[in-house]
This record gives sequence, C-alpha cells and structure tokens, in this order.
Amino acid sequence: MALDKIIISGGKKLKGNVSISGAKNAAVAVIPATLLADDICRIENIPNISDITLMCKIMSEMGASIKMVNKNTLEIDPRKVVSPVASYDLIRNMRASSYLMGALLGRFSKAVVSLPGGCNFGGIRPIDQHLKGFSSLGANCKLDGGVVHVSAEKLIGNNIYLDVISVGATVNIMLAAVKAEGCTVIENAAKEPHIVDLANFLNCMGANICGAGTDIIKIHGVKKLKGITYSIIPDQIEAGTYMIAAAATKGDITVNNITPKHLESITAKLEEMGICIEEKDESVRVYVNKDYMTRCNIKTLPYPGFPTDMQPQITTLLAIAHGTSIVSEGVWDNRFRYVEELRRMGAQISVDGKVAVIEGVQQLNGAAVRATDLRAGAALVIAGLSASGTTTIEEISHIERGYENIIEKFSNLGADIKKVTFDDSPMDSVAKAL
Repeated sequence: MALDKIIISGGKKLKGNVSISGAKNAAVAVIPATLLADDICRIENIPNISDITLMCKIMSEMGASIKMVNKNTLEIDPRKVVSPVASYDLIRNMRASSYLMGALLGRFSKAVVSLPGGCNFGGIRPIDQHLKGFSSLGANCKLDGGVVHVSAEKLIGNNIYLDVISVGATVNIMLAAVKAEGCTVIENAAKEPHIVDLANFLNCMGANICGAGTDIIKIHGVKKLKGITYSIIPDQIEAGTYMIAAAATKGDITVNNITPKHLESITAKLEEMGICIEEKDESVRVYVNKDYMTRCNIKTLPYPGFPTDMQPQITTLLAIAHGTSIVSEGVWDNRFRYVEELRRMGAQISVDGKVAVIEGVQQLNGAAVRATDLRAGAALVIAGLSASGTTTIEEISHIERGYENIIEKFSNLGADIKKVTFDDSPMDSVAKAL
C-alpha cells in the first residue's frame, strides 16, 4: 500500500511572494447553493483541493452536470438533480456536506443527508441548531441511523435565534430560507467572511438577504434564483498560515490576493509578538527584524475574534517565542490533539481541557509526526519549516483537503519541502519522490 508523506528539511528563511487561493469555507457553501439556481452557474477562484473534488463528486452523483473550465473555475448545471437524497459513502468524509441539507430542503422541501464527517475534534459535531432552524421554517426533522430526514409541505419564514453562534447552522438556514414564503430572521448569526460571501452569491442570483456580516440576518423569500458567474473570496486561513510560516522561519514574504480586513485578528496578534506587518490594498508583507518573538495570549472566538482554524498554527509559533503563552480554545472541545506531535519536535506545551500553556523554546527539532486534522497538518508544516533537521509528516490527506499546491507554494518561497510516496509493503520501503 502506497503512503504519501511530506518531508521537510527545515531551518530556511522563507522569502518571496505567494498568492492566496479562493476560500475553502466559502466554496464549500457556494457550490451546494447552486442547487437552488434555475440555470448554469459559473464559479471562479475555486481552490483546487480535495474537499472541492469531493463536493463536486457528491453533486455529480445526485445528477448535477459539473464542468471544470480550468483548475480554478467550475460550471455547474443543477437542473437535472431530481432527488433530495445524497450519498452516504461520500458525505461521511466531509463536514461541509451538511450544507446539502439546507440546499436540498430549499429546492425540494425535502432532504435526506447522512451526518457529516471531516476533521475529528472529539465526538460528533452537533447539528441541533441546524435542525432547530429547519423546524422553525416548518420542516419535520428526524435522525435515523445517522441519516437526517427533513421535509416540509411548505417552508415559511420565521424568527430563529441560534443558542450558540454556528457557521454551519447559519449557512444551512440561509440556504433553506432563501426560497421560503415570507421573511426569515436569524438572530445570533455567524459573521464570518464566508457567510457574507454566500449571501453575496445568493443575492447576485436574485435572493433578498440583508445583514450578512452582522448578528442579525434577514432573508425575504423569492420564488426563483438565476444562474450567474461569481468569484469566491480569498482564503483568510490560508493567508494566515503563510503569514505565520514567514514569522516562524524569520523570513520576509508578501502574501498576495487577500482581503486585509479579514485578517485583522491575526495581524494584531503577530504585531503583539513583535513581527513586522505592512498592509496594502490586496497584500500584506510579513517579516521579522529581531532575534526573538514575544509571547502572547490567544483565545479563539467566532469572527471577528481570533479564528479557531488558526489556533494550531499560532500555537506552533508561540512554541518558539520568548516566554510563556496561554492559548484558550473558545470554539471546539478537543482541538489540541496535535500538541503531542509538536512535543515530539521539542515543544514544551501542557494541555488542560480547552487551555494550552506554552513555554517557548529556542528551536524545534525535526521528527516523524502525523497530521491529526487539516489545520493541525498545516501547523506541523510550519513546525517542520522552522525546525532544525528533517521532519516527516504522515496522513497528509488532511492537509490536501484545504491547501492548494502547498508544496509548490512553499518551495517557491525557498523551503526544502517535497511530497514523497512510500511503498508500505514489507518487501519494499523505498521512497519515490514525486
């Protein structure tokens, strides 16, 4: 059996320019939203990652015609989708597949979708707020053997208060409500940039949504949505990952194709650590001009707070900062599983529940580690780039779910990084560099 790994020879300062791809979290919401259109949609600036490939495969199996115009542009014709049922085998591998519930409910007033998969942060990701929203719109909801069944004679707008801020529930309710009769109000809604991007996409199709980006979103139902051409926003998490990689290697890089406002919480913490940031309209330069970085404390929160999807990366940077830092996870219950891998590299981190205490060390050392989830994998890449010696990362399929051309992009910045295929059979363990 062949196993793909990433091998990094660390200690090289990153220098140069990197261009950021389209936002994964926006794309995986916009693609299912095309099911609501009455014609072909052309989606540009799509990241070429495995999560997008999987979402397209799910929709193709449902009957959608999907054409890849180029590696970052899709044409989706949803008109031949006739069934509100999505494939279990594919959906269980992807968290964002839950958005099919809202899209199918909005189109057919019915959806049969298995519970989603994706990164494992301990336990099943709750969908109670999603179902609360659907019920408020008049749908009957039933969970049977890991499969969600939702159906309604007619969807009718309503006031929906989310008990906790949930990106997934906000997206799903928007998708279900956009064609519902009357007005839907989502209170305590998520404010992330990809929520705004989805609302912009739907509005361009003919929807009537206002308030996206605030904690109250109002949706006036419409009867039809047209096909359009739309470009996905840049990926704030990919941008933040490269910014932190520049800091960890004491490098000097310019991150292009970004929206600086989306990065404000990340930029603020890097500046607090003594890292130099120069912002322009669509780019940011990140460089280090002193011997050490200063410790700081982080608490992850819903947007516009510090993003949970940047927590492993910033923890890796704090592991080589001067002093003691505290990172508090305010979104997920078990997001520190990767810490044991950083300890293998010499990091001094102790975890108690949702809090990590980090004693900075001068340098990490290369080791054999494994990616436990998408952002943990990115953190290990950063650790390997900054470490002395060689780092080998296993289970890199997690990383490929969310980062387009990560090997090529870091190589172009001067990193010694490559993807290697190992034959895992007992007869042959020779590595073949791709």
